[in-house]
Amino acid sequence: MFVSELMSKNLITVEIEDKLSVLKKIFENMKIHHLLVVEDNKVFGVVSDRDLYKALSPNIGTLTETPKDTATLNKQVYHIVTRHPTVLPPTATIEEVISIFNKNTFSCIPIVGPELKPLGIITIRDIIKALDNKTLKLSE
Repeated sequence: MFVSELMSKNLITVEIEDKLSVLKKIFENMKIHHLLVVEDNKVFGVVSDRDLYKALSPNIGTLTETPKDTATLNKQVYHIVTRHPTVLPPTATIEEVISIFNKNTFSCIPIVGPELKPLGIITIRDIIKALDNKTLKLSE
């Protein structure tokens, strides 16, 4: 099975100069865990909800929030992005994806076309869902 059959194609991307407040709104409203960061319509990096929450003050949205806490929302994406992520073409196999996930600690891989044009994203969750739905069968 090819990665193009399981990848999420409805991409939400952000620019490297977007503020972390933009990411926070996207993660809260879209219920996703990874965003592709693009520059000139090329994949520049990946940012996860965990990356975002590590960068933000834990007091945001609480009664103890101060202007210093709120200021963390004004940082830009380039401060927290994982640059030069592992990428794959849509013709990569799911076996290749699983192998890459097993050898690394990240949980998403951008799927790109020529010149790093973003086409989709595949996550460990996509693979687990496909296994659970019997869409993906492991070779014996």
